[in-house]
Amino acid sequence: MSGGLAGVVALALLVLTAFSSSAEQASVTWHPAKPRNGDVAWIHVKNVTEAATVEGSVDGRPLTFFPYGGGHAALFGVDIDAKPGSYAWRVGVVEKSREPLTAWGTLRIQRREFSVERLTLPPGMVDLDPETERRATAESKRLATAYRMITPDRFWRGKFTKPVGVAGEGTGFGARRVINGQPRSPHGGADYSAPRGTPVVAANSGRVALVADFFFPGRLVVVDHGLGLYTLYFHLDTIAVTEGQRLERGQPLGTVGATGRATGPHLHFGAQMRSARVDPATLLGLELLD
Repeated sequence: MSGGLAGVVALALLVLTAFSSSAEQASVTWHPAKPRNGDVAWIHVKNVTEAATVEGSVDGRPLTFFPYGGGHAALFGVDIDAKPGSYAWRVGVVEKSREPLTAWGTLRIQRREFSVERLTLPPGMVDLDPETERRATAESKRLATAYRMITPDRFWRGKFTKPVGVAGEGTGFGARRVINGQPRSPHGGADYSAPRGTPVVAANSGRVALVADFFFPGRLVVVDHGLGLYTLYFHLDTIAVTEGQRLERGQPLGTVGATGRATGPHLHFGAQMRSARVDPATLLGLELLD
Protein backbone atom coordinates (compact mmCIF):
# COMPACT_ATOMS: atom_id res chain seq x y z
CA MET A 1 0.00 0.00 0.00
CA SER A 2 1.47 3.34 -0.99
CA GLY A 3 2.63 5.89 1.55
CA GLY A 4 0.04 8.34 0.21
CA LEU A 5 -2.81 5.93 0.83
CA ALA A 6 -1.39 4.89 4.18
CA GLY A 7 -1.44 8.49 5.33
CA VAL A 8 -5.13 8.85 4.61
CA VAL A 9 -7.34 7.49 7.40
CA ALA A 10 -10.97 7.49 8.40
CA LEU A 11 -11.61 8.06 12.10
CA ALA A 12 -14.69 7.09 14.08
CA LEU A 13 -15.01 7.49 17.85
CA LEU A 14 -16.39 4.51 19.69
CA VAL A 15 -19.87 4.91 21.12
CA LEU A 16 -19.90 3.54 24.68
CA THR A 17 -22.33 3.15 27.51
CA ALA A 18 -19.74 3.80 30.20
CA PHE A 19 -16.06 4.70 30.00
CA SER A 20 -13.48 5.57 32.64
CA SER A 21 -12.44 9.21 32.32
CA SER A 22 -8.88 8.26 33.21
CA ALA A 23 -8.54 5.90 30.28
CA GLU A 24 -7.39 7.01 26.85
CA GLN A 25 -10.30 7.24 24.44
CA ALA A 26 -10.69 4.30 22.10
CA SER A 27 -11.02 4.90 18.37
CA VAL A 28 -11.28 3.14 15.01
CA THR A 29 -9.14 3.94 11.96
CA TRP A 30 -9.35 2.57 8.41
CA HIS A 31 -6.26 2.31 6.15
CA PRO A 32 -6.75 3.49 3.45
CA ALA A 33 -9.85 5.60 4.02
CA LYS A 34 -11.16 4.92 0.50
CA PRO A 35 -9.88 1.57 -0.77
CA ARG A 36 -10.18 0.53 -4.41
CA ASN A 37 -11.00 -2.75 -6.12
CA GLY A 38 -8.32 -5.28 -5.23
CA ASP A 39 -7.01 -3.43 -2.17
CA VAL A 40 -6.26 -5.11 1.14
CA ALA A 41 -7.58 -2.55 3.61
CA TRP A 42 -7.20 -2.83 7.35
CA ILE A 43 -9.05 -1.50 10.36
CA HIS A 44 -7.30 -0.54 13.60
CA VAL A 45 -9.19 -0.44 16.90
CA LYS A 46 -6.83 1.51 19.14
CA ASN A 47 -6.51 1.92 22.90
CA VAL A 48 -8.14 -1.35 23.92
CA THR A 49 -6.31 -4.13 25.75
CA GLU A 50 -4.78 -7.16 24.09
CA ALA A 51 -7.12 -9.33 26.18
CA ALA A 52 -10.20 -7.58 24.78
CA THR A 53 -12.63 -9.46 22.57
CA VAL A 54 -13.09 -7.53 19.32
CA GLU A 55 -15.50 -8.50 16.55
CA GLY A 56 -16.96 -6.73 13.57
CA SER A 57 -18.11 -6.84 9.98
CA VAL A 58 -18.23 -4.92 6.69
CA ASP A 59 -21.43 -5.23 4.70
CA GLY A 60 -22.23 -8.36 6.70
CA ARG A 61 -18.85 -9.97 5.99
CA PRO A 62 -17.12 -10.86 9.27
CA LEU A 63 -13.78 -9.37 10.27
CA THR A 64 -11.21 -11.44 12.19
CA PHE A 65 -9.21 -9.32 14.64
CA PHE A 66 -5.80 -9.90 16.19
CA PRO A 67 -3.78 -7.90 18.77
CA TYR A 68 -1.77 -5.15 17.10
CA GLY A 69 -0.28 -1.73 17.91
CA GLY A 70 -1.92 -0.91 21.23
CA GLY A 71 -5.22 -2.42 20.18
CA HIS A 72 -6.56 -4.85 17.59
CA ALA A 73 -6.55 -4.95 13.78
CA ALA A 74 -8.26 -6.88 10.99
CA LEU A 75 -7.77 -7.17 7.24
CA PHE A 76 -10.54 -6.59 4.72
CA GLY A 77 -10.25 -7.58 1.07
CA VAL A 78 -12.02 -5.54 -1.60
CA ASP A 79 -12.85 -7.97 -4.40
CA ILE A 80 -11.76 -7.22 -7.95
CA ASP A 81 -15.43 -6.92 -8.98
CA ALA A 82 -16.78 -5.16 -5.87
CA LYS A 83 -19.23 -2.41 -6.76
CA PRO A 84 -18.03 1.11 -5.85
CA GLY A 85 -20.05 2.78 -3.14
CA SER A 86 -20.54 3.00 0.63
CA TYR A 87 -20.43 -0.17 2.73
CA ALA A 88 -21.60 -0.25 6.34
CA TRP A 89 -19.12 -1.44 8.94
CA ARG A 90 -19.54 -2.23 12.63
CA VAL A 91 -17.13 -3.05 15.47
CA GLY A 92 -17.87 -4.33 18.97
CA VAL A 93 -15.41 -4.49 21.89
CA VAL A 94 -15.78 -6.36 25.17
CA GLU A 95 -13.15 -6.08 27.91
CA LYS A 96 -13.22 -6.42 31.68
CA SER A 97 -12.29 -2.82 32.51
CA ARG A 98 -15.11 -1.21 30.51
CA GLU A 99 -18.70 -1.57 29.49
CA PRO A 100 -19.18 -2.96 25.96
CA LEU A 101 -18.14 -0.55 23.22
CA THR A 102 -19.70 -0.26 19.78
CA ALA A 103 -18.67 1.69 16.69
CA TRP A 104 -20.14 1.91 13.22
CA GLY A 105 -19.73 3.86 10.03
CA THR A 106 -19.37 3.51 6.27
CA LEU A 107 -16.37 2.54 4.17
CA ARG A 108 -16.26 4.19 0.75
CA ILE A 109 -14.95 1.89 -1.99
CA GLN A 110 -13.65 3.61 -5.10
CA ARG A 111 -13.63 2.28 -8.65
CA ARG A 112 -10.31 1.13 -10.04
CA GLU A 113 -9.69 1.17 -13.77
CA PHE A 114 -8.04 -1.91 -15.25
CA SER A 115 -6.20 -2.52 -18.50
CA VAL A 116 -7.45 -4.71 -21.36
CA GLU A 117 -5.24 -7.54 -22.64
CA ARG A 118 -5.86 -9.42 -25.88
CA LEU A 119 -4.48 -12.95 -26.19
CA THR A 120 -4.46 -15.59 -28.90
CA LEU A 121 -4.36 -19.19 -27.67
CA PRO A 122 -4.89 -22.63 -29.25
CA PRO A 123 -8.64 -23.32 -29.50
CA GLY A 124 -8.26 -26.39 -27.29
CA MET A 125 -7.16 -24.17 -24.39
CA VAL A 126 -10.20 -21.90 -24.73
CA ASP A 127 -13.13 -23.86 -26.16
CA LEU A 128 -13.12 -26.89 -23.90
CA ASP A 129 -14.58 -30.30 -24.71
CA PRO A 130 -17.20 -31.57 -22.21
CA GLU A 131 -14.77 -33.77 -20.29
CA THR A 132 -12.21 -30.98 -19.87
CA GLU A 133 -15.00 -28.56 -18.95
CA ARG A 134 -16.11 -30.90 -16.14
CA ARG A 135 -12.52 -31.23 -14.97
CA ALA A 136 -11.93 -27.47 -14.91
CA THR A 137 -15.21 -26.87 -13.06
CA ALA A 138 -14.36 -29.46 -10.41
CA GLU A 139 -10.89 -27.98 -9.97
CA SER A 140 -12.30 -24.48 -9.60
CA LYS A 141 -14.64 -25.72 -6.86
CA ARG A 142 -11.72 -27.39 -5.09
CA LEU A 143 -9.79 -24.11 -5.08
CA ALA A 144 -12.83 -22.20 -3.81
CA THR A 145 -13.25 -24.72 -0.98
CA ALA A 146 -9.64 -24.20 0.08
CA TYR A 147 -10.04 -20.41 0.15
CA ARG A 148 -13.17 -20.62 2.33
CA MET A 149 -11.31 -22.26 5.21
CA ILE A 150 -10.60 -19.64 7.90
CA THR A 151 -7.66 -20.67 10.08
CA PRO A 152 -8.04 -18.94 13.48
CA ASP A 153 -4.28 -18.48 13.89
CA ARG A 154 -2.24 -15.74 12.22
CA PHE A 155 0.84 -17.30 10.63
CA TRP A 156 2.13 -14.27 8.71
CA ARG A 157 4.51 -11.86 10.40
CA GLY A 158 6.07 -8.66 9.16
CA LYS A 159 6.55 -7.61 5.56
CA PHE A 160 5.43 -9.71 2.59
CA THR A 161 8.15 -10.42 0.05
CA LYS A 162 8.10 -10.81 -3.72
CA PRO A 163 7.97 -14.54 -4.56
CA VAL A 164 10.51 -14.31 -7.40
CA GLY A 165 13.74 -12.33 -7.38
CA VAL A 166 14.66 -10.84 -10.74
CA ALA A 167 11.60 -11.05 -12.96
CA GLY A 168 9.78 -9.03 -15.56
CA GLU A 169 6.19 -7.94 -15.08
CA GLY A 170 3.58 -9.57 -17.29
CA THR A 171 -0.20 -9.33 -17.15
CA GLY A 172 -1.22 -7.18 -14.22
CA PHE A 173 -3.91 -7.74 -11.64
CA GLY A 174 -7.43 -7.07 -12.83
CA ALA A 175 -6.64 -6.97 -16.55
CA ARG A 176 -9.77 -7.55 -18.59
CA ARG A 177 -8.76 -10.36 -20.92
CA VAL A 178 -10.04 -10.94 -24.42
CA ILE A 179 -8.97 -14.41 -25.54
CA ASN A 180 -9.36 -15.30 -29.22
CA GLY A 181 -11.75 -12.38 -29.52
CA GLN A 182 -13.95 -13.49 -26.60
CA PRO A 183 -14.19 -11.50 -23.33
CA ARG A 184 -13.12 -13.63 -20.37
CA SER A 185 -12.91 -13.29 -16.60
CA PRO A 186 -10.53 -10.63 -15.21
CA HIS A 187 -6.98 -11.60 -14.35
CA GLY A 188 -7.02 -12.45 -10.65
CA GLY A 189 -3.31 -12.12 -9.96
CA ALA A 190 -0.03 -10.57 -11.11
CA ASP A 191 2.26 -12.35 -13.58
CA TYR A 192 6.05 -12.34 -13.26
CA SER A 193 7.99 -13.55 -16.29
CA ALA A 194 11.19 -15.45 -15.51
CA PRO A 195 13.17 -18.34 -17.00
CA ARG A 196 11.92 -21.86 -16.35
CA GLY A 197 13.48 -23.17 -13.14
CA THR A 198 13.71 -19.78 -11.39
CA PRO A 199 13.12 -20.34 -7.64
CA VAL A 200 9.73 -19.33 -6.24
CA VAL A 201 9.51 -18.58 -2.51
CA ALA A 202 6.72 -18.11 0.01
CA ALA A 203 5.69 -14.46 0.31
CA ASN A 204 5.28 -14.86 4.08
CA SER A 205 5.02 -17.50 6.77
CA GLY A 206 2.14 -19.92 6.46
CA ARG A 207 0.92 -23.45 5.96
CA VAL A 208 0.61 -25.22 2.61
CA ALA A 209 -3.14 -25.59 2.07
CA LEU A 210 -3.13 -27.17 -1.39
CA VAL A 211 -0.72 -28.74 -3.86
CA ALA A 212 -2.21 -29.77 -7.20
CA ASP A 213 -1.88 -29.96 -10.98
CA PHE A 214 -4.96 -28.35 -12.57
CA PHE A 215 -5.95 -27.64 -16.16
CA PHE A 216 -5.85 -23.83 -16.12
CA PRO A 217 -3.32 -22.97 -13.34
CA GLY A 218 -1.10 -26.00 -13.95
CA ARG A 219 1.08 -27.10 -11.05
CA LEU A 220 0.15 -24.93 -8.10
CA VAL A 221 0.71 -24.22 -4.44
CA VAL A 222 -1.74 -22.39 -2.17
CA VAL A 223 -0.37 -21.03 1.12
CA ASP A 224 -2.66 -20.28 4.07
CA HIS A 225 -1.34 -17.32 6.08
CA GLY A 226 -4.15 -17.51 8.62
CA LEU A 227 -7.27 -15.46 9.35
CA GLY A 228 -8.60 -16.00 5.82
CA LEU A 229 -5.53 -14.73 3.93
CA TYR A 230 -4.08 -16.91 1.15
CA THR A 231 -1.41 -16.52 -1.52
CA LEU A 232 -1.40 -18.54 -4.75
CA TYR A 233 1.46 -19.69 -6.96
CA PHE A 234 0.43 -21.02 -10.40
CA HIS A 235 2.11 -22.52 -13.51
CA LEU A 236 4.99 -24.00 -11.50
CA ASP A 237 7.47 -26.33 -13.18
CA THR A 238 8.43 -28.15 -9.99
CA ILE A 239 6.97 -28.19 -6.48
CA ALA A 240 9.12 -28.60 -3.37
CA VAL A 241 6.49 -28.64 -0.61
CA THR A 242 3.65 -30.86 0.59
CA GLU A 243 0.18 -30.13 1.92
CA GLY A 244 0.16 -29.30 5.62
CA GLN A 245 3.81 -28.22 5.63
CA ARG A 246 4.67 -25.06 7.57
CA LEU A 247 6.70 -22.46 5.66
CA GLU A 248 8.74 -19.44 6.65
CA ARG A 249 8.85 -16.23 4.63
CA GLY A 250 11.29 -16.66 1.73
CA GLN A 251 11.32 -20.46 1.90
CA PRO A 252 11.45 -22.14 -1.55
CA LEU A 253 8.22 -23.82 -2.61
CA GLY A 254 8.94 -24.56 -6.27
CA THR A 255 10.23 -23.17 -9.55
CA VAL A 256 8.82 -21.07 -12.38
CA GLY A 257 7.26 -23.03 -15.23
CA ALA A 258 4.67 -22.92 -17.99
CA THR A 259 2.26 -25.63 -16.89
CA GLY A 260 -1.49 -25.28 -17.38
CA ARG A 261 -2.81 -22.57 -19.68
CA ALA A 262 0.32 -20.48 -20.13
CA THR A 263 1.93 -18.80 -23.13
CA GLY A 264 5.42 -19.10 -21.66
CA PRO A 265 7.36 -19.49 -18.40
CA HIS A 266 6.03 -17.18 -15.69
CA LEU A 267 4.64 -17.16 -12.17
CA HIS A 268 1.02 -16.21 -11.61
CA PHE A 269 1.05 -14.77 -8.08
CA GLY A 270 -2.38 -14.26 -6.54
CA ALA A 271 -3.97 -13.49 -3.19
CA GLN A 272 -7.36 -13.99 -1.57
CA MET A 273 -8.74 -12.49 1.62
CA ARG A 274 -11.82 -14.35 2.83
CA SER A 275 -12.46 -15.37 -0.79
CA ALA A 276 -12.14 -11.78 -2.06
CA ARG A 277 -9.73 -11.66 -5.00
CA VAL A 278 -7.16 -9.01 -4.09
CA ASP A 279 -4.07 -7.52 -5.72
CA PRO A 280 -0.97 -9.25 -4.31
CA ALA A 281 0.95 -6.00 -4.82
CA THR A 282 -1.07 -4.49 -1.96
CA LEU A 283 0.30 -7.22 0.30
CA LEU A 284 3.87 -6.39 -0.71
CA GLY A 285 3.25 -2.78 0.34
CA LEU A 286 1.11 -3.51 3.39
CA GLU A 287 2.06 -1.15 6.20
CA LEU A 288 0.67 -3.44 8.90
CA LEU A 289 3.97 -4.77 10.25
CA ASP A 290 5.19 -6.41 13.47
